Amino acid sequence: MNEYTQYAELIKPAWAPPAFLFGPVWTFLYAVIIVSFGYVFYLAWKNVIPRKVALPFVLNIIFNAVFTPLQFGLNNNFLASIDILLVLATLIWLMKAVWPYRRWVALVNIPYLAWVSFATVLQITITYLNW
Repeated sequence: MNEYTQYAELIKPAWAPPAFLFGPVWTFLYAVIIVSFGYVFYLAWKNVIPRKVALPFVLNIIFNAVFTPLQFGLNNNFLASIDILLVLATLIWLMKAVWPYRRWVALVNIPYLAWVSFATVLQITITYLNW
């Protein structure tokens, strides 16, 4: 069973977006992430900003990358719910951490924050409905 079949078979709330919407949304968000996170990593590497500012960015990338294997590889809604909460928490943290240094990086990640907030509620709801 592939990931699309597995997702289609889950009980989802009526307000869940169709599966085909996730690809285009994440494509846009990954472009924002690459540019803004890459810029922060560059500034930290050049010691323009403290390196500790880059820590939540690194953790966010890790937690973001782990979601798909948890949700679709292991088919584990519970672990995916914990992971998406960590994605959300590190996203809020990174936006706060970078604000004093490069406000535009925090601002450009508002669509990412909006989507992850929605995705968190969706994932927790799916986990509850499929418990």
